[in-house]
Amino acid sequence: MTPKINMTRFAGQKLLVAPLDWGLGHATRCIPIIKALLNQNCKIWLAGEGAQEVLLRKEFPELPFLPLEGYRVGYSASRMTGKILLQVPKIINAIKTENRWLKEKVKELGFNAVISDNRYGLCHENIPCIFITHQLYIKTGLGKWSEWLLQNQNYKLINCFSECWVPDEEGENNLAGELSHPGKMPAVPVKYIGPLSRFVRMDSYGEKRGIIETKNHLLILLSGPEPQRTIFEKKIFGDLKNVENSVTVVRGLPQEKETPVVNERVTVFNHLASYELQKEIEKAEWVIGRCGYSTVMDLAALQKKSILVPTPGQAEQEYLAKHLMKNKIAFCVSQKEFSLEETLKQANQFMYLSTAQ
Repeated sequence: MTPKINMTRFAGQKLLVAPLDWGLGHATRCIPIIKALLNQNCKIWLAGEGAQEVLLRKEFPELPFLPLEGYRVGYSASRMTGKILLQVPKIINAIKTENRWLKEKVKELGFNAVISDNRYGLCHENIPCIFITHQLYIKTGLGKWSEWLLQNQNYKLINCFSECWVPDEEGENNLAGELSHPGKMPAVPVKYIGPLSRFVRMDSYGEKRGIIETKNHLLILLSGPEPQRTIFEKKIFGDLKNVENSVTVVRGLPQEKETPVVNERVTVFNHLASYELQKEIEKAEWVIGRCGYSTVMDLAALQKKSILVPTPGQAEQEYLAKHLMKNKIAFCVSQKEFSLEETLKQANQFMYLSTAQ
C-alpha cells in the first residue's frame, strides 16, 4: 500500500528514517514509506539495531544504515503495562539520548528531514521531523484516568514534531478505531495517510502474481516481544500435532539460523523477505497471527481471512481484537482460549467483511 500523502516536497533530499524497536511491525510499515521516498530520488539513511536492522538491511541492502540504540523495553509474561511503567525512567533516558544523537547526525550528515516511527526523541528544531503513530490514544488497561494522563504526555512529545502521520483511514471505515481517532487531537498537523503495508495485490513489477489459494492451508505468523512470542510458539507447535492441514510457520526471528522440525506437514521459516512472505500469505486460506497493527494492515491489504490472537497483557492489541471482531474484519480469540483445532471450527462460521480498498 502506497502512503496517501504527497512526497514530492522531499524530492532529492537527504532523509533519516528510523523505527522503534518494539517487535518488527514498526520496521515493516516503514517499508512503503521508504519506497515512496526512493521514488522521489531521495537519499535515505536508515537507523536502528537488532532485528529491525536485520529486516531493513535485507529489504534495502543498498541503503546506508546508522547504529542507533533502541529503547530496549523488557516485557512480562502477564500484564505488560505495569512492567513498562516501571521502565519509564529508562525510556525517558533513551529519548534524551536519541535526541542528542540526532543533533550530532544532522550536523555531521546534513539531513533535510526525519521520519520517526514512534521514536519520540528524533525531533529537531531546524528541520522537518515527522512522527508516525497509529496510537494517538494509548490503551493502558488501567482505566480512563491513566489513559488521559498518558495521552497528555504522548501529545506533549508529539507536539515537538513538525507533523504527525497516522497510518489509517480518516473516516469511519478504519482499522484502529479509537486508537487513531480520539476525541482530542495533538496541536501539530495530523495527516491520515491510509494503512501502511509492504504488500500490494499487484506486485512491484505491475504483474499479477497468479498465486492460487490452497484450501485448508494455514499460515502462522509469530511475532511480537518476548517472552510471549515464544510462549505462543510453543502452544502452536503443540497444537500442530493434532491437525491434518498443511501449515507454514514464519517465526519472526530474522537473526536465527536454526529452524525447528515439527512434522512432514509443517514447513518452518525463521523469517521471509516481503516478496516471499506475500506469496505465502496469498497461498494460505487462513492466516493466524498476533493482533499487532502492522499485521492487521498487511492482512487487510491482501484481503485475507485471519485469526488474530492478541498478546496477553497488551491493552492495545486487546482493544484492536474487540474492534476488529465487532466490525467483522478478523476473527479474534484470546491466547488462553486458543486451541488450533477448535478455533478453526469457530472461524469457519465467522462472517468476514473486508476493509481493504
